[in-house]
Amino acid sequence: MGKKESGFLNLNDLLLYRVIMFISLTVFTLVVVLNKRVIPTPETFPQFIYTFPKINAIINATCSMLLIASLYCIRLKKIKLHKQINLITFGLSSLFLILYVVYHYLVPETTFGGVGIIKSIYYFILITHIILAALVLPLILLSFQRGLTAQVEKHRKIVRWAFPIWLYVTISGVVVYLMISPYYNF
Repeated sequence: MGKKESGFLNLNDLLLYRVIMFISLTVFTLVVVLNKRVIPTPETFPQFIYTFPKINAIINATCSMLLIASLYCIRLKKIKLHKQINLITFGLSSLFLILYVVYHYLVPETTFGGVGIIKSIYYFILITHIILAALVLPLILLSFQRGLTAQVEKHRKIVRWAFPIWLYVTISGVVVYLMISPYYNF
């Protein structure tokens, strides 16, 4: 099996899709397990862990700006800079995920204390942020693979969906942090 034949995926594409789905489902499962507190947490941990939400908000804000810069670069046909910015953004998003997992493994959940319409707004943003964060990971991974292997048309088709979702996730992550941070007990 070499090239794509009669609309079917070749063996390499199928393997890639399976790896991407495995990574995406593993990350999603890990986040769900952490939020359900299924795994016992240690009683003590370093105090610097409490800085992770602020660091993650900074990472998300940086990723938002980098995504916009990436779009600007590709519109100017600065492909090499576009790739470099996206690799940095992906690296920062990966760091975000590591810090998020560590923080939520160690620190008890913070409850949003707002009332009325602000509580509804917060939960709307939080829920859409969580759902779209889970959905965008496989799109990001596919778009990276397509972009790095110079499958430009396939890359563009995926990025039409991945870019606005990823941008929303990074911006809404900052908003969620700003809204919940007054209720942290540390």
